[in-house]
Amino acid sequence: MQRFLDDNAVIERVLSHVRSGTTDEGDEIWREPVENYRSEERLRRELDVLRRLPVPFCPSAALREPGDYVARQAAGVPILAVRGKDGEVHAFRNACRHRGAEVANGMGCTKAFVCPYHGWTYGLDGRLERVQHEHGFPDFDKSAHGLVPVLAQERAGIVFITQSGQPSERDPGEGLPDLIAADQDLIDSHDNEADFNWKVSLEGALEGYHIRYGHPETFYPYGYDNLNVVEHCGRNSRVTFPFRRIEKLADVPESERQIEGRVTYVYHLFPNALVTVLSHHTILVVLEPIAPGRTRNIAYSLAHTGGDPVAIETAKRDAQFVTQTGAPEDRALAESVQRTLESGANEHFIFGRFESAIVHFHRNLDAALAELERGA
Repeated sequence: MQRFLDDNAVIERVLSHVRSGTTDEGDEIWREPVENYRSEERLRRELDVLRRLPVPFCPSAALREPGDYVARQAAGVPILAVRGKDGEVHAFRNACRHRGAEVANGMGCTKAFVCPYHGWTYGLDGRLERVQHEHGFPDFDKSAHGLVPVLAQERAGIVFITQSGQPSERDPGEGLPDLIAADQDLIDSHDNEADFNWKVSLEGALEGYHIRYGHPETFYPYGYDNLNVVEHCGRNSRVTFPFRRIEKLADVPESERQIEGRVTYVYHLFPNALVTVLSHHTILVVLEPIAPGRTRNIAYSLAHTGGDPVAIETAKRDAQFVTQTGAPEDRALAESVQRTLESGANEHFIFGRFESAIVHFHRNLDAALAELERGA
């Protein structure tokens, strides 16, 4: 499988683009029907894809110790992931086997999951350990009524969940480097809902064609107008957004070049997650479709610190800058696009040669939908 370029190769490619006034370009134009952003039926099929594929759920750092758990909706299904006593991550459908109440919410650490409805208690391995007033359920087999498991796999510092179907033959971390290191500190997690289709939001992160006009006073003064390195690895992609200060490396010997602080890497983990590697922190964002025009954004920020308190504070400041500047600008643009979907102005959205990571995404999404239809 093709691998992403190493840092020195990325630096040289960026500097070549700076010298020539060019950028990476794809080899095709893609027209995506606007109806695919509006259709309830299309969304239903996309959710089926999200349940069938290994999809990022949370960073491994959110489940660092035994008993650490994350419980949230994934592709419309309540899912619970927990670090077991055996050190492995286990995942379950978050529903009590008595009357179906969720046994956990949000993030936390626990020794067991106690259903808030009637107190049925489950171990970290999902086994049903206790039934309150068990004599009221004669001949009841607790061993057959544990939490229903789903497949959990850890790759590249991320927990991937596969909800249904046979486990994919593909490694969920196909070709990915270690995106989140074991010593990175989780400094923030939050989620919010917004009025746009999940694909509209995703598309905005996968091209630098909009930087000059979409971020004129926040990112553009430090970056470039339409200069990116775009790579694909399997169904995943990486878009490199360089800072102007990378030009200082032009006269530095290759063996002494350091890319840190000179680019932002944005990895698209197919189908619905983004990992953004910035100067002092990394952000994992999972886009959860709620309705054709509604998306839940789950974000985890992790510092590049190794536990250093000063570095943690620097990472927090950087994360706050991104949250308060670029993110609201991207959200406003996505909501603007969503508002026009009902106008009839466009039958298709056009993605050009500067937007090849978006083309790659749509091509692979269409292929996944076709596989689903064939029952492959």
